[in-house]
Amino acid sequence: MNLKEESANPLRQEAAKLLEDCATVIQIPVAWGDMNAALHVSNTVYFQYFETARVHFFEQVNFVQRDSTKDIGIVIASISCKFRIPLVYPDTLTVGTKICSIQEDRFTMKHLLVSHTHQKLAAEGEAVIVTYNYKQQCKAPVPHFLIERINNIQNHR
Repeated sequence: MNLKEESANPLRQEAAKLLEDCATVIQIPVAWGDMNAALHVSNTVYFQYFETARVHFFEQVNFVQRDSTKDIGIVIASISCKFRIPLVYPDTLTVGTKICSIQEDRFTMKHLLVSHTHQKLAAEGEAVIVTYNYKQQCKAPVPHFLIERINNIQNHR
């Protein structure tokens, strides 16, 4: 399959069903430079895919992650990945994102990365994200407006 054919390869219904519960979904092309010497996508690049999806999520809820005019931002406390299958160029990935839980000063974000070539789950990521007051240099409660926006986007998908 050539690159043009691959980019036109949509997710089939079974694969798309994996993303049903996600609040946001974004497509990311696998770049040749994402691969390592073993000729598959480097493990570290999966975290870049998650980052792209995370930024997309926050754009959708209109929350800039670090705005110099605001005191409150976010920091990642932990992040993990369960690698399911190796990825190679060319491929297109659909990454779904949702918030699994919200606590006083943090929330847990889940990412599902689905390969168009393989038509199945390629990786699962999870990040614990802490709201942080940059002026006071300490954790801060998750703002109520952000909780409302997250609930709104997750309830209207």
